[in-house]
Amino acid sequence: MNETLRQADDLLRRGERGAAEAAYRQALVDDAANAPLIHRIGVLTFQRGAVAEALALMEKAVALKADEPTFLADLGLVQAAAGRAAQAVASYDRALALRPEIAETHCRRADALRLLGLNEMALAGYDAAIALNPVMVQALNNRGLALMALGRRQDALASYDIALAFQPGHLLALCNRGRALQELGRAGEALASYDQALALRPDYLEVLNNRGAALQDLGRLDEALKSFDRALAIRPDYADALNNRGNVLKGLDRPGEALASYDAAVQAQPRFVEALCNRGYLEWTLGRPARAVASYDQALAIDPGRIDAHNVRAVALTSLNRPMDALAAYDAALALDPDFADALGNKGMLLAELGMLDQAREALERAIDLEPARVRAYYNLTLCRKMAAGEPRVLALEALARAPDSYSVDDRIYLHYALAKAYADVGEAGRSFEQFAAGAVLKRGRVTYDEAEAIGRLDRIRLAYPQVRLRALAGAGDPSAAPIFIVGMPRSGSTLIEQILASHPQVFATGESDLLVRTIAGLSPDAQAALTDPTAPAPTAARAFRDIGQAYGRVLALVAPDAARVTDKALENFSELGLIHLALPNARIIHTRRDPIDTGLSCFSKLFGGDLPYSYDLGELGRYYRAYARLMAHWRAVLPAGVMLEVDYEDTTADIETQARRVLAHCGLEWDDRCLDFHRTDRWVHTASAAQVREPVYRSAVGKWRAYEPFLGPLIEALNEPVKSDRPAVEGAKSSL
Repeated sequence: MNETLRQADDLLRRGERGAAEAAYRQALVDDAANAPLIHRIGVLTFQRGAVAEALALMEKAVALKADEPTFLADLGLVQAAAGRAAQAVASYDRALALRPEIAETHCRRADALRLLGLNEMALAGYDAAIALNPVMVQALNNRGLALMALGRRQDALASYDIALAFQPGHLLALCNRGRALQELGRAGEALASYDQALALRPDYLEVLNNRGAALQDLGRLDEALKSFDRALAIRPDYADALNNRGNVLKGLDRPGEALASYDAAVQAQPRFVEALCNRGYLEWTLGRPARAVASYDQALAIDPGRIDAHNVRAVALTSLNRPMDALAAYDAALALDPDFADALGNKGMLLAELGMLDQAREALERAIDLEPARVRAYYNLTLCRKMAAGEPRVLALEALARAPDSYSVDDRIYLHYALAKAYADVGEAGRSFEQFAAGAVLKRGRVTYDEAEAIGRLDRIRLAYPQVRLRALAGAGDPSAAPIFIVGMPRSGSTLIEQILASHPQVFATGESDLLVRTIAGLSPDAQAALTDPTAPAPTAARAFRDIGQAYGRVLALVAPDAARVTDKALENFSELGLIHLALPNARIIHTRRDPIDTGLSCFSKLFGGDLPYSYDLGELGRYYRAYARLMAHWRAVLPAGVMLEVDYEDTTADIETQARRVLAHCGLEWDDRCLDFHRTDRWVHTASAAQVREPVYRSAVGKWRAYEPFLGPLIEALNEPVKSDRPAVEGAKSSL
């Protein structure tokens, strides 16, 4: 046996571990209870990665010789590798009771404590190891990891620096130092640390990934992408790098590639919550809320405590017209953190749209109390209630406005509009308009608007639908009488009319839907072209209009299967009235009108959630209104009698019952007294009028423009060109609109 052991020892010295292990095992046949031999075989077994087998051998060695500290310490190492960190700590404790002066055992024990999340205790263990061996780089490096876990990044950085002073080429310390610097916001220094590590080991995957993240923090996105690609060239399924690469591609405005990278990250690591959330957020920003919700659902199935996922999922659910599900999602976020101001602010606005104004105000006030500089919550609060002169919220807004450079452009826009609404509430027209104008200038700089194209499109529509064409194709569409289209300019009283209709038991209101736009988009390109081509063969055009009518009717049947009439209040459909009549000849159209200057002022004073780019410049707004009025004059002339009813806001507020009866009669509905209690109707109103429509009818908005007349020159001038109309000129506007 002694000869066999000598041969095994020689093999081990020469580095022939496999042969040495085999020789040791042969020696064990003759001496099965030899604890040192069993331990030696256990070490070799562990070194080749057979952790379970090594664990059994180490336990046997300790059972045979329980007072050997080396056996106990090595057992702890294998136990930790096998995922038994608590048992490892116990083994290290036994070893240290026998030999407390071994720095490595203190360090390994601290490693096991760190695995258990006991970082304060781990820190004490590393300090004990360093006290015994001040130049122990492993303990200094791992001490830094414990400090990072405790949020003590500056102390961690100091520990890494000491380790590197003793061993400048320590790869782990260089990598960890870079991460600490990055989390301290010192990405440039982090990059230098990562580059030092890569100079020593160019294929160090974690460093390539972290280096890419540092470059991203520095705004050097193209270089960051190259760093992630280097890592992925080595390991194509490196999930962290794929996720980070997706973030960079999103920043480079390459959303398709970003989504593909997130998908690859999830494929490589199906439970990768961060990648699922990143994918969900990108889907939402791309206007695909259903896909966003699906991605967040996957993430939350894995980690229900992911608070940001609940919050953005709620926003996406709101976009899908699922307000009650969205409320539940906000509540899930707030159950995890009642002080989550973002969710409180978002929930507050949704509650306002649902008519739950008291609860909305409570949520928004709470969000502001938690984050006093939360500008958007102030803005939403001003939409939910009237502000009083000198009240604390107004004073706070004024204080915020004195430091505009502290906020992003978007926040400054909300700040201006919030102050404008507050000043309007207290009757300070001059200060109010000054804030509206400042906010509009910033907002106009954030939107793309080709005025010539927008107005030219409206003018071209008249040519596409001459009266002779409407007569030739009459009756070609679907005969459904369910749809009611409410059209007009924004802020023209359309929400009031829809709310009156929605209060009728036979009516379902869809709000500002995109149903018609999506229906048109579902046609073939040739069919879409036939709609606006007056020279298209009649059979081709008739088929296209019929297809639209039938497809639209099928969607309405899914949305409101039991309703006799269904409203569609997408106001921009005023440009599609020819198409609507030919596709759905029995549909009813309600055109809401309001004094053009009041309309213009009201549009200019609102920060719209949708795409109304013409509303942030008074001149552009007036010229767009003029083009709208020209088109409406055309529809008035060519549509058959009885198809379109025009309702004036001023008349409605003066005598609501008369106008409500006109509207119901036009839609073929019997009178119902509930239509006069429209403000009590419980439904989601997802428009700028969400709060106003919860109040009984009022006339304070009629002629409101006169208080702002000195500031409205560009609007009045733009409205000045005469347009054919059956309405009298507006006094003061020099217009026949």
